[in-house]
Parts: sequence; C-alpha cells; structure tokens
Amino acid sequence: MTRVPQGPSRRLLLAGALAAVTATVTGCSSDSAASSSGGAKRLRIGYFAFPSGDLIVKNRKLLEKALPDYKITWIKFDSGASVNQAFLGKSLDIAALGSSPFARGISGSSPIPYKVAWILDVAGENEALVARKDTGITDVAGLRGRTIATPFASTSHYSLLAALETAGLKTSDVKLVDLQPQPIIAAWQRGDIDAAYVWLPTLDELRKTGTQLTSSKEIGAAGKPTLDLAVVSDELVAQDPTAIDAWRKVEAEALRLIESDPEGAVESVSAELNISAADAKAQLAQGVFLTPEEVTSADWLGTDGSPGKLLTYLTDTGAFLAGQKQIEGAPSEDVVGKAFYLKGLPDVLK
Repeated sequence: MTRVPQGPSRRLLLAGALAAVTATVTGCSSDSAASSSGGAKRLRIGYFAFPSGDLIVKNRKLLEKALPDYKITWIKFDSGASVNQAFLGKSLDIAALGSSPFARGISGSSPIPYKVAWILDVAGENEALVARKDTGITDVAGLRGRTIATPFASTSHYSLLAALETAGLKTSDVKLVDLQPQPIIAAWQRGDIDAAYVWLPTLDELRKTGTQLTSSKEIGAAGKPTLDLAVVSDELVAQDPTAIDAWRKVEAEALRLIESDPEGAVESVSAELNISAADAKAQLAQGVFLTPEEVTSADWLGTDGSPGKLLTYLTDTGAFLAGQKQIEGAPSEDVVGKAFYLKGLPDVLK
C-alpha cells in the first residue's frame, strides 16, 4: 500500500483500514471488546518476524512473567504501514515500528495517537538493496529504467529513496513497485523485478542470486539512519503507564541477553523464525543492538525532559519524506518531541 494519507483523507481511509486490520489481527476483536468493557487487563503487541529483542521477549514469555495478571496477545505484522493502520483502528497497545512509518504517522493534521517509547535496533546490514545478478547491475546508478520493489511506507522504502537521491536518480527514473517481503521473493524468482530493498529474512534469500548495492548501515553512516522503534498508544499511556514500564524492563533485559547470552538469544530467534541456529546467528550479527544504557542516552532516545538525538533523526526523516513528496508536510521538531514517551526510563536501568 502507499503512504498513509494526511488530514481528512486519512479519516476516509479508516473504514478500509479497519477491514485490513481485522484480517491481520485474527481473533483479537474479542480482546478489544473485553478491554473496553472493563474486563481483565490486556496488552495487544504488534511485532515483526525479524531478529530483535522482541522475539526474545516473546519466546521466553518475559512479559507474561512480568505481568501475570494480564492477557498478552502477540500479533505479527509484515510492515509498518499495516501497524499504522492497526493503531488507527485502535487494535494495538504496543508495537514495533520503523522510524520512517513513525515519521509518516505523526505528520499531518490527524496524527496517529501513539508515542515512541523504546528503540529495538538500529538498521545495519539487515536491510539492503539487492539487484538480480543476471541484470548485470553493480551500483545504484545502474538502476535507471529498472523495476525496484520495496514495501511502501517502510524504513526500506525510505532508505531506497535516499540511495536513489545519492546516486543522482529521481523516482521517475525508475519504476517503484509496492510489495511485501514474501511477494518480493516470488516476483524476484519470476524476473518481474530487477532489484529490491527489503529486510531479513527475505533479504538473505535475495542475496543468494543477487548483488548487494548498498545497505541501511551505509546509508545511515551517510546521515540518514533508520531504526526499529517501539511505540505505545496514547490510550495506554493515559490508562496504564505501569504496563509500559514493565514492558520496557523486559525489552531492556532482552537487549542485555543479546550481549551477555548470545547462544540463548540465537536459540530464541531460531525458534521464533523457525530457522537454523546458524541462520539465526548470522541474522542477529547483521543488526545493530544498543545496550539499555545506550538507548536512554543523549545519543539516542534520551530521558524525560531531555530527548536524545533520535528527535533530530526523526525530524530529519520527516523533512526528507516531505521533500520526496511522500507526505504532505514535514512534522516540526516540536511535533516530533510531543510524540515521545520518556517517563520512567531511568527506572528501566535499575
């Protein structure tokens, strides 16, 4: 799907978005009804089948142990655009979300009611642009006139636009196709596309018969970093901030486990993705995982009353997307800052 529309047009999209969300969030409609009718406390968490601390938290049931009186529902999503739709439909409380779709979500006159509350990882070699070897393309400039697939409104989409701009190409110089990760593999195998910008594990499949042209690590080093954030609904912030504190504590624990118990982290990721331990280890090695202390430092998320450099990164992301006419207007730094939830962060480190 294309970008999330802004202003009144986004409201018109809501009916269609709710239908899509209902199909994705299978079996969760009763959770919504129960939570609004004063039933037991529930948390609906959106995640990606992508190596991160989220998979460790899910696999080891860390949140269920921390909140034994809650019903925890984990809902898998394919891209940030679908996560944005789910928040519009009030079908999520917490979710993983790329920095680019988040910048889209808080732009315009009707921002999505959520806030960034944690950083899951920084995109590295786990997101990249790959061309089919049989095309003979060896650099980004060689994509002129070619067909490139990426999930629209994702961090990969953002990084692809940045890569094209750096190579002196306009979007009109190529044919961009909006495809989710699994359909990208099928289109690649049929020869329908010449290149794709996507993330793991699909990325590793493409690398088998492709040539990597650039990665999110390289693009980030050049000034346009992308991250996998974790966002919380405004409703959860207002009604149950203690649940957010508990969730951030277990996410911090997962980041520590990636560093202190790499074999255990590999085991959890392997189980969640149904891949070999060797593949899980290789995929984890391609990501950039911060320590909890780094997450809450001035270099990244920051703390309450003192947001870190993520504020600048997201503001710059919005400005870039507006310049590329992917959104109608860039959110100001003040707007971005108001979409941070930093209360209680020092306690996560205790």
